[in-house]
Amino acid sequence: MSNRLPPLAAVRAFEAAARHLSFTRAAEELAMTQAAVSYQIKVLEERVGAPLFVRQPRRVALTDAGKTLASAATDAFRILAEGYESARTGGLGTLTISTIPTFAANWLALRLGSFHIAHPAIAVRLETSHRMVDFAAESVDIGIRSGAKGEWPGLMAHRLFLADFTPMLSPKLAASIGGVRHPSDLLRLPILDPDDPWWEIWFKLAGVNDRPDTSGQVRSQLGSQAYEGRAAVAGRGVGILTRAFFTSELADGSLIQPFDVVGNDGHIFWLVYQEQRRNVPKIRAFRDWILAEIAASSE
Repeated sequence: MSNRLPPLAAVRAFEAAARHLSFTRAAEELAMTQAAVSYQIKVLEERVGAPLFVRQPRRVALTDAGKTLASAATDAFRILAEGYESARTGGLGTLTISTIPTFAANWLALRLGSFHIAHPAIAVRLETSHRMVDFAAESVDIGIRSGAKGEWPGLMAHRLFLADFTPMLSPKLAASIGGVRHPSDLLRLPILDPDDPWWEIWFKLAGVNDRPDTSGQVRSQLGSQAYEGRAAVAGRGVGILTRAFFTSELADGSLIQPFDVVGNDGHIFWLVYQEQRRNVPKIRAFRDWILAEIAASSE
């Protein structure tokens, strides 16, 4: 078998260059000179018998042979890294989760304590971002994504909960106009992010069929339900929020949901991870835990 393998130092340099599409960035990652990376790739090309990169001014691109080898090399290094991590930590170690800020702050952070108690050998690292991570290229184990169908190539997806929405506000703000008794009363108060399309959907469901006039509203855009919820608790305005993210505030009375009308645009929160990694112990442990938490919270 060893006679059929290319030099691993050359493969390592190639994989980094293919991932970055840059010899310079590969050299920085591997603490090598650019000339050393280029040499290792030439060694590999001689073994393959075909060019792996098309070298162009200030950039490189993979050839068809390079794309084939890059995919295999990335998978091989991932498997090797996981095997090393499993041997070092007993299959546990650090679990990296990519999620949106609101899910991290308003749902996950409130419950992670029970996960740590159940799995003290697993450390959790949260990466909060609205972007969609590339599992094949980034060191992320699990992601929380929103989508209608939960279909992403190469990923396993488990439904968590519907991203529903309904207006919420502080009791003090509601009392400032003598209470909120009809959906149109909300328009007498400051609306947080009045350009959010959820508002139009909700008002129609609530029987306010004419497009609500929000022309006099301050055009605030807080960019996250976590921030919008804080502003609503502080009495800054009425937010249109997902109930699962604000159960504590609704329970302690810092926010009220004045109407039972709840809308949705079909989006669902999903737990996702690479299909080939479904049996990695730390991923399996987190999957089982979070699905049990979701089931308990819906009872």
